[in-house]
Amino acid sequence: MTKMNAVGWFDIYVDDLDRAVGFYEAVLGRKLEEIGDPTGESQMMSFPAEMSVYGAGGALTKSQHARPGIGGTIIYFSVADCATEESRVEAAGGKVIRPKFSIGEFGWVSLLQDTEGNMIGLNSMK
Repeated sequence: MTKMNAVGWFDIYVDDLDRAVGFYEAVLGRKLEEIGDPTGESQMMSFPAEMSVYGAGGALTKSQHARPGIGGTIIYFSVADCATEESRVEAAGGKVIRPKFSIGEFGWVSLLQDTEGNMIGLNSMK
């Protein structure tokens, strides 16, 4: 059996796709790309991804089958320094839930709420 990482893709569900795209582009400093939904049922905007390297790709997704909200799943975005992206959150319409804090040998984390009510995290080594 081939070894693989636990996560191969993620969707962050949103109510207002344009508003959510604006938030993530402002906070992460990366342009999202329109992608087609193979089922034709959802609108999707993909985070930049290179599928041949470590980590998982994913998209903001507006769908009739799921809704955004704070719950049991948190996606952590890898960044150079959590404090940099965290400083952009409120101006982009989000909320800092827990400012940058240490997770020991695994670096640093910030917990945020996006414009759609989703809890997300940032993770950096400094």
